[in-house]
This record gives sequence, structure tokens and C-alpha cells, in this order.
Amino acid sequence: MTVLPRSARSFGWHVLCLVIVAVVLYPLVWLAFASVKPPDEILSRLALLPTRFVFDGYTKGWEGAAGVGFGRFFLNSFLVAGLSVAANVLSCSLAAYAFARLKFRFRGALFAFMITTLMLPYHVTLIPQYVIFQQAGLVNTFVPLILPKLLATEAFFVFLIVQFMRGIPRELDEAAIIDGCSVYRTFWHVVLPLSKPALVTTSIFTFIWTWNDFFTQMVYLNDTEKFTVPLGLRLFVDTSSESNFGAMFAMSALALVPIVLFFLAFQRLLVEGVSTSGLKG
Repeated sequence: MTVLPRSARSFGWHVLCLVIVAVVLYPLVWLAFASVKPPDEILSRLALLPTRFVFDGYTKGWEGAAGVGFGRFFLNSFLVAGLSVAANVLSCSLAAYAFARLKFRFRGALFAFMITTLMLPYHVTLIPQYVIFQQAGLVNTFVPLILPKLLATEAFFVFLIVQFMRGIPRELDEAAIIDGCSVYRTFWHVVLPLSKPALVTTSIFTFIWTWNDFFTQMVYLNDTEKFTVPLGLRLFVDTSSESNFGAMFAMSALALVPIVLFFLAFQRLLVEGVSTSGLKG
């Protein structure tokens, strides 16, 4: 049996990784080039590169649709995503601190019950939740999109932060208590700063999931003025009249920029948070 040299195996792995990366990135590259194609080539021409570069999709797309500029959709998305990140990080970190560091009755049972909610489909709770917000007069506002995040309803993030906090030495808590810190001060000044990687991981995933969320925002938002980016992109495609695919692809490419920048800014802490949360606990 012939064994390939180490350099040949390394070269083969590099080639395989490049092929996988090319397959994964191809849709994004296609979207970028489609956004600068002439309107008659977007769906008719299979070639990746356009015959000429046209940037009308960006100018027309930024003008928006249904009488609302696309900048309004971006502001709404930033508002919803930003507040969701703050609410989710605060509530999930408090719940995780209780499960990871405090002792109280039925802690194990409550933690297990929280974990089981991960298997509960979102659509099961959608109708009761919608009825509650409708009776409260909060439909067609941003409250239904943000308020659940303030109640630590994301069990995945609670579990993630719990696993990280369990790896923090308990001697730090004891030293803080000896110095006169209460439970709350220990949380704010000792445990929370040391949990930065897990908090950044929670922030990144919350931002991405909220920014790309279409279904929940479609259910609760009715006025075009309150639409977010995913709902605004839908306005460019109308089955009853002409569809502006050029503007839709241009704004889709532009909508990826905040996600990419947010990820690149916290990439190091994201990798650290995911890896350490899986190993500790």
C-alpha cells in the first residue's frame, strides 16, 4: 500500500477546503454580481459576470418601495436588532447566573425544563403569544419583537452562558462576598466581565437571527413605515405587477454588510465563546 507524502496530503486537504469554501461562497458572489447586472440579464443570462456593470439597482433600491425609502427599513432593523441584543444578553445572563452560581430549590428541575423548551416548535407558541399582544394592543409595534427577548425565552443562549459561567472559579465569588459584595454586585462586577466571550457570542447570533427574521416580523408588523429589511425586500417582488429584481438583489447585498461587519468585529471572541462554552461545565 502506497502512502502519499505528507506534503501531498496537505496539498490535497488545502484543495478540498478551497473547493468547499468556493461552494459556500458562490451564492454570495452570484448575488453581488447579479446586483450590478442589467435588468435584462439578471434572470436570462446564466454567466456569473455581467456584460456591463450597472448600478441602477442600488440607486432605485435605496429609493425604496411603496413610497418608503429603504433607509427607513434599515433604521427599523437596526432598532429592533439592537434592542433585541441588549434585552437578550441582559435577561439570558441573569437567568444563566442563577442556574450556574446560585443554589435554590428545584434548580435542577427548572434547568431541565428550560432545556426541554429547545425542542418546542416556535409555531406552537405563536398563536397564544399573538392573542396576548393583540389584546394588549401591541400588534403593529416593535414591542412583540423585543419584549420576549427581555424575558430570557431563548433557552439556547441561557444554556450557552451557563456552561461558560460554570467554568469560572467559585473562589472569585467567595472572595467578592468576603469583601462585602452582594449577589448582584458579584454578578455585575465579577462574573459578568469574565463572561464576555459567551456574551459576545450571544450578541452576534441574536443580531444575525433578528436581522434576518422574516416570519415573526411579517406576523406582527402591518404598516409599511414599520417594515424591517426582510419585509422591505419583499416589496420589490410583486406577483400582480412588474418585479424589480435588480433593486431587490442590490438591497439584499447591502443588507449583508452590517452582518459581516458585526461578525468581523467580534470574530475572535465568538470563536473563544463557542469553544470554551462547549468544554467547560
